[in-house]
Amino acid sequence: MSTDTAAMAPPSAQSPLAVARTPDDLRARVAAWRKEGLRVGLVPTMGALHEGHLTLVKYARELADRVVASVFVNPTQFGPNEDFSRYPRDEAGDARLLAGAGCDLLYAPGVEAIYPPGFTTTVDVGAVAVPLEGHFRPGHFQGVATVVTKLLLQALPDVACFGQKDYQQLAVIRRLTADLDIPVRIEGVPTVREPDGLALSSRNRYLSAEERRQAVTISRVLNQLRDTLGDGSRPVAPAITQATETLTAAGFTRIDYVAVVDADTLAPLERVDRPARALIAAFLGHTRLIDNLALGPGV
Repeated sequence: MSTDTAAMAPPSAQSPLAVARTPDDLRARVAAWRKEGLRVGLVPTMGALHEGHLTLVKYARELADRVVASVFVNPTQFGPNEDFSRYPRDEAGDARLLAGAGCDLLYAPGVEAIYPPGFTTTVDVGAVAVPLEGHFRPGHFQGVATVVTKLLLQALPDVACFGQKDYQQLAVIRRLTADLDIPVRIEGVPTVREPDGLALSSRNRYLSAEERRQAVTISRVLNQLRDTLGDGSRPVAPAITQATETLTAAGFTRIDYVAVVDADTLAPLERVDRPARALIAAFLGHTRLIDNLALGPGV
């Protein structure tokens, strides 16, 4: 494995992207950069990349000299009736996109590299993981927290970038890095949206043409919640009821939650009298979509 300066130079859109398959390989490459005094950024992903992921890579590029993107479809964060087996996988396509975005290294470990035989340890961050996604997807955040902890300790980056679309996940990761004293700067990057407002997601490709037209209702409802509740003068409960009715009328077949919570603790709010987040999780057919928006003073 070459670790000279030329080999570590940022790839062009046409050049093949270097790939690490094991923690030892990843650490050796990062150590070579460290020896040169370079800062390292990490962008963890599950692949099926879109412009939202590439925005994270570009953001990390502004904060670090070298960027590692991981592609690992993490089995421990999928429930028994979720879409692990059909989750889209295209490593070659992902690598081309990452190279074009300025990524320096793709970390693509196999399952046994992350969870070797005999692996039993898990990470549970407590209260911030309990409501919302934690309620509807039991065990999900334990899987997320465990794999992200492993990725951070394997790469030991200076900064790691995560999208704000998965807002509760971002809160979980901030909690675990603080509690476990992992020396990394966690950056939450604003959600990338389609021109009509739909948040980019790997799961959007599951939507039919009609469902895609219906899906934009989520972002419209979030904007309505912001406009209705943002000054703190109105109670939250009636606005949530109206939002739920709007989603149902638009064709959403199951609504897991419409919530307005404290931006830091994720505790539910009766009025938006502090920085807050409105969050939605709902199904169109078999596809579950999530999104959120900042509310409150200064927004």
